[in-house]
Amino acid sequence: MAEVINMPRLSDTMEEGTVATWLKKVGDTVKEGDILAEIETDKATMEFESFYEGTLLHIGINEGETAPVDSLLAIIGKKGEDISGLIGGKSTGKKESSSADTSDDNGKSDKSSSAKASEDEGESELPEGVEVITMPRLSDTMTEGTVATWLKKEGDKVEEGDILAEIETDKATMEFESFYSGTLLKIGIGEGESAAVDAMLAIIGPKGTDVSGIAKNIKKGSSSTKALEDKKEPAKEVSKEKEAKKEVVSENKTETAQKTNEGRIFVSPLAKVMAEEKGIDLRQVQGSGENGRIVKSDIENYQPAASGGQAYIPVGTESFEEVKNSQMRKTIAKRLAESKFTAPEYYLTVELDMDHAIASREAINADPDVKISFNDMIIKACAMALRKHPQVNSQWTPEATRIAKHIHIGVAVAVDEGLLVPVLKFADQMTFSQIGAQVKDLAGKARNKKITPQEMEGSTFTVSNLGMFGITEFTSIINQPNSAILSVGAIVQKPVVKNGQIVVGNTMNVTLACDHRTVDGATGAKFLQTLRQYIENPVTMFV
Repeated sequence: MAEVINMPRLSDTMEEGTVATWLKKVGDTVKEGDILAEIETDKATMEFESFYEGTLLHIGINEGETAPVDSLLAIIGKKGEDISGLIGGKSTGKKESSSADTSDDNGKSDKSSSAKASEDEGESELPEGVEVITMPRLSDTMTEGTVATWLKKEGDKVEEGDILAEIETDKATMEFESFYSGTLLKIGIGEGESAAVDAMLAIIGPKGTDVSGIAKNIKKGSSSTKALEDKKEPAKEVSKEKEAKKEVVSENKTETAQKTNEGRIFVSPLAKVMAEEKGIDLRQVQGSGENGRIVKSDIENYQPAASGGQAYIPVGTESFEEVKNSQMRKTIAKRLAESKFTAPEYYLTVELDMDHAIASREAINADPDVKISFNDMIIKACAMALRKHPQVNSQWTPEATRIAKHIHIGVAVAVDEGLLVPVLKFADQMTFSQIGAQVKDLAGKARNKKITPQEMEGSTFTVSNLGMFGITEFTSIINQPNSAILSVGAIVQKPVVKNGQIVVGNTMNVTLACDHRTVDGATGAKFLQTLRQYIENPVTMFV
């Protein structure tokens, strides 16, 4: 009997995983305990072993692909066993959306659930040459648009590049051009009406085509046109040239007109700004866009008549490099956003006299078998201060404030993909050298992606140190569900006043970020007072 193996949940916060490497291929013999694959979670890349024996009959998620927890990862069974029923009845693990097509092993297109639902309501496939135009996203923050003016009416002929309408966004009123040629068969959003991005704006196609069946099954202002697009056969896909044009909406969709005494000059806002910066008279520029419209490239390539003037030529190319977000980066973004937008944070900063701490560290490190860092001393001081101020060692819940009796300190560690927070369990009971050894061990595991989820769970307080990078002062976002995080800056040498005299001293700034729901300002201030006593007089930490 074949066994279905799903994408495992390898950490408490894991929602999806990426297959980094397959260590077995289809047809290989698998024994219980064999490593099947390396899976990248939101926290680390981990080896995933098989709990079954047999032959690897099917791989559902290829290397580099991402899928939610419980998606079909693989099937193990007897060699030659028929597993077609298992593959058909399980998710293949590939990312899908409710409105996207999926393909079977033969490349045949299956309609998504929303498209099937649309079929049940009587929608027909798009006729040959018909294109559904949707409300475009003309700015990064636009969620809906209002049609200010239609420049074409139903029945008008439309050429690729013609301006269809003027659309009012959240930032400006912009001209929207057509990427298709044909006849304007249907206007979905009238002048003065508003609709969400991706709602049906218009339908373009061959003259005389009946699109009443398409239009009536799309509610005005809805964004259900994706289901219709999914019904198109692959042969009817938009050409690469048209797709490329869609990607440069910043140039082609943001055009305005400038009135002059000599008539109307069509110019894009970007071209207008560039012309002003370069001192170019727009009346002397030949536009290459529709109706002689002046666009960015016209300004970049402008050369005045031969009169000793300066020639303007392109000086560079705008480009971006897209780096796929790792699972770790996605989770960091999610967790930090949740913390920043839910916890009412405030910040307290103190400057610490580090002269005695420097002397104490030198004395301790004089022992060849012991090496501690200032960060180890900060962690120890925080742990002891938390014991005296337990309110800082707390967590907020809607029902109650949870004050931890134990002290587990998270230590932020920078890795290539972002930030990991290994946890020192019961840090208040550890010596300087024990703290130093454990921090070094956990940080090494984190950077080599060998750290386990258990080693990053359960923190009650966090320390983040950027002093080694020369940062003198900064604030950190609280590592939920903690109530506070300490940001540690660099030690700097500067003039200070001691006993009424100006002398050279060593100081360090630390900033405490607190969740005001659990830690009041006075409580945070008292915690920093205690921390200062420990750091400025390290001998007190041995008492």
